[in-house]
Formats: sequence, structure tokens, C-alpha cells
Amino acid sequence: PQYHFVPFYYMGSEDADLDELGIITIDSKQLTWQTQQTGAVGRMKVDKAFLQLIEEMKGQIDVLPFGKSLTSLFVKAYTLGKSIQQATLELVHQLFAEFGLLILIPDNARLKKVFEPVVVKELTGQFSQKAVSATIHKLQQHYPIQTQGRPVNLFYLMDTYRERIEYKNNVFIIKKAGLQFSKEAILQELQQHPERFSGNVILRGVFQETILPNIIFIGGGGELAYWLELKKVFQEAGVPYPMLLLRNSFVVTEKRLLAQWQSLGFQLEDLFTPLMELQNDYVKRHSDYNLSLEGEMAQLKEVYQNISVHAAKADTTLVKHVQALQHRAIEKIAALEKKIARAEKRKHVMDMQRIEHIKNKIFPNQQLQERVENFAILYGQHGPVLLQHIYAASKAFGQQMGIIALD
Repeated sequence: PQYHFVPFYYMGSEDADLDELGIITIDSKQLTWQTQQTGAVGRMKVDKAFLQLIEEMKGQIDVLPFGKSLTSLFVKAYTLGKSIQQATLELVHQLFAEFGLLILIPDNARLKKVFEPVVVKELTGQFSQKAVSATIHKLQQHYPIQTQGRPVNLFYLMDTYRERIEYKNNVFIIKKAGLQFSKEAILQELQQHPERFSGNVILRGVFQETILPNIIFIGGGGELAYWLELKKVFQEAGVPYPMLLLRNSFVVTEKRLLAQWQSLGFQLEDLFTPLMELQNDYVKRHSDYNLSLEGEMAQLKEVYQNISVHAAKADTTLVKHVQALQHRAIEKIAALEKKIARAEKRKHVMDMQRIEHIKNKIFPNQQLQERVENFAILYGQHGPVLLQHIYAASKAFGQQMGIIALD
């Protein structure tokens, strides 16, 4: 048989709340959706506050070469009263249609019906936490634990709220909603309204692989970190566990910025070095004298060693006093060494600023660009070619951190 690999976008419209998705950063400026709505973001509606957010975005983006074409897509997709998940589907379709991307909104009663046997098993036996605990016990000696789950790893989902389901004294409780169900009642509720049940992080992957079975799951570092804990959960649920593959990550920048970086005497790999180390390295390379007092420190230690020998001859209890004097002297010399470095940095203040500027552009807030900046500025600058370059680079790189330099 012939196999065809199709790019698929699984929209996590019920997985996130406003704390996760209500704030975006565009060119280092944070914009906040000031809505009064609650619950899963995908079920929220485009309101006047969201339209105001788009207007704020336009103020930053429309001045860019492709800014107006992008904001027109936002305006067309996000219209008053439309659900966020539907509007986002339309936006993603417009941006990625040429790549043959298929988009799925999983918050759907028919899809949830397929997942019903797993939900029944969780409600009647609370199997998932037990399965995760067994894996955590093996992993925790060598790997930081991401999540331990809860006795019931399900949410009860309505249009205005997304609340955890708790099980106490043979009763299922949705505390903030003021609801209670017996075991029989909640199973009947599941049968009649499967769309009201949503897996948390422990069961989300099982749901995803139930409705969209994969040979390989490609995810980011954070995603794979908790997927590693879920193999036994999949086994207990009777759902095939896919191979895990770390996706590519990219930094998108301009060729001129990389040229400036290299003109400072750095290699591209140096972009991943902490800022302070880079600045210190630059100053050392461009200073007319040695900034290190390491040799003087060694001589100082030798002097105090000789003093200690002499003092011990008079009174052995004086040795600790000499050691304390040595410790204070070394601390003061180390502080002086830092002052010398700072003084030398002031001679190269323009270059220090250039190094910091380039680092902040590529790693805003000392984080991966993809974790901070919204794509809108980059798209506004480069247009559809931005997505084409990322797509091409995704096929060219292995599991690497790629740098995409555009004109």
C-alpha cells in the first residue's frame, strides 16, 4: 500500500484557558484581551474587547509591508459573535491552505463519542493516575516529573466554564458549578452529552490518538516531556502509543542582523551563549591588557600560606584567623576584578549595546522566540514567504534549532 503524509492541525480549543491565551506579545509589547468571559477559550465568542485587541494590533502591524494584508485576515475571520475556535480555524485555513493543511476542531460531540469508553473507564475506575504513578516512579530518578495528575483527570465542559471533576464519597462533584452526580447519573450524562467531558493533560493525548491515530507524534520539548509519562496510560486505555519525535524549532531573523553579529567576531553558535559571557569575551578580546587577576590571586594565596606557617609556630589557633584574612582579601580582589571588567566594558559601550540588542531580538526575555513573540510582526515584515521559508527549513533540518535569515 502507498502511504501519504498529510500535515494536520489539531486545534486545542478546549485545552486552554484565558490565562494561557489571553495575552500576546508583539514586538515586545504585551496586548491583553480584556474579556469577562470564562471557560475554554475555544468556546468563547469574539466580543467588542477582542475587536479592540485587533485594532491595537493594527496600530503596530499595518505600518509594515505586509501588515494590512495580515490584519485584513484577522478582521475577516474574527467577527462579532463568532466562536474563537471557528474564527481561528478560518484564519489558519487562509494562512496555510496552499500547504494542504487539514484542520480539526476536536471539541465535537461525534468525536467525543468515539472517546467515550476511555471516559467511562476513568469515571468508574480512575485508572489514569495509577498508570501515570507507575511510570513516574521509574522516571523520577533520572528525569524531572512534569505532572502527576489527579484521581479523576477529566473536566466538565460547558460554554461558560471548564471545571475539574472530583470524586468524593461515591459522588462526582463539579465544585464551582455547584453540580453533583451519582455514578449512574454521570454515566448517563456522558452518554447523552459526550461533548461535556474533556480530558486534562493526562488524557488529552489519549483522546488525540483515539480520533487521529498516528505512527509518530511530533511535538515540542514541553509536550514530549509529559508525553514520556503517559505510555502506561495509553496501554491501560487500549490506545496505541505513538513514537515520539522532537519537532524543529526556529529563530527567524534578518541577514543584516547576523552580519552585524559576525562583524563583532562571533560565530552563529555563540548566539546561544549567555549575554554576560558574550560581553566578557568581547571585552577580553579587545582589551589592551589582561583583565584577569588570576595570577595575582595565586600569588596572594601563596603569601597567606607563608603567613599561616609563621603564625602557626607562635600559636596554632592563629591559623584560622589567617585563613579568614585570606578569604576577605580574595573577596576584595575578586570584586576589584569585576570593577576592572565593568570599566573596560564602558570603553566598548556601543558594542555592548549591539551585542545585547541582537541577543534580545533573537531570544526575547532570554527565551525562545517562539515562546514569546507573536508571529504577526514577522509576517508583517516578510509576508507569505515567511511561512514558505519555515516550511522549507522544516524539511531540510533534522531535530535541530534552526536559524532562518531573511532579507
